[in-house]
Amino acid sequence: MSAAAMGLAPAVVPRITEALETKPRTPVLWMHGLECTCCSESFIRSGHPLAKDVLLSMISLDYDDILMASAGFQAEAILDEVSQRYRGNYILAVEGNPPLNEDGMYCIVGGRPFSERLQEIAAGARAIIAWGSCASFGCVQAARPNPTRATPVHKLITDKPLVNVPGCPPIAEVMAAVLVYMATFDRLPELDAKKRPVMFYGQRIHDRCYRRPYFNAGQFVESWDDEGARKGYCLYKMGCRGPTTHNACATVGWNGGVSFPIKSGHGCIGCSEEDFWDKGSFYDKVTLPGRGWGGGHGRWPPVPRPKP
Repeated sequence: MSAAAMGLAPAVVPRITEALETKPRTPVLWMHGLECTCCSESFIRSGHPLAKDVLLSMISLDYDDILMASAGFQAEAILDEVSQRYRGNYILAVEGNPPLNEDGMYCIVGGRPFSERLQEIAAGARAIIAWGSCASFGCVQAARPNPTRATPVHKLITDKPLVNVPGCPPIAEVMAAVLVYMATFDRLPELDAKKRPVMFYGQRIHDRCYRRPYFNAGQFVESWDDEGARKGYCLYKMGCRGPTTHNACATVGWNGGVSFPIKSGHGCIGCSEEDFWDKGSFYDKVTLPGRGWGGGHGRWPPVPRPKP
């Protein structure tokens, strides 16, 4: 199921199995800046693979102040010890972002500004994963006027391999699959121009949405709970940002693949895109390029496919 989620051929399954059964577990340090913990809440609900299997069998989660038993001075001592012992070999996972205003004083961890601590631990990391839109793009903390100067991780740490896994939060299975991929192949997955894994962010939600035929036919929900809404018509006119949002919601789904926001009757809010908080109301119709888009006149332009 992990291979399928990553879009890998069945022939790769034995390689994933062998790697996870025989390779030393990769040390992972999971740090938290300005965030709401929704990424952790999502991750622990992964169904394939199960989060417990990722944590206990696939990686060695040596520091995460949300999940670990230690706290306070003990926890910070573990962070220092592991980062020195495995220098150059651990993965740094970051949930949330560092605020830079007032010398970083808007986020203090262990008695020190998070921005300082992040740079210190990042210096010895083999690679960095930026979990969620907070770490990847800034999210609500960086929304105008951004008084704390909340800053995406990749703009502070510029000298390390980094993968952004945006979403508010990201899909649980996407988070687990990124860890499995890195543990199996010892490299980052193929990334797009915004450092997102192509295997999960290579297409727009609109490209795989089950309501897409209604868009092409010009059949839209015009107001909440109208006849179109009851028939499951396209939510584009109600502000759905699926046509401009890259994510795997329509294919992987949420809650074990049961549903996703559009299937539940609410338009996509574009949470895996940059500055989605500053792009107006979530219920304003998105302006799309070209002539006649959104009125049902003509079809959506073809999507360029990534090379295999």
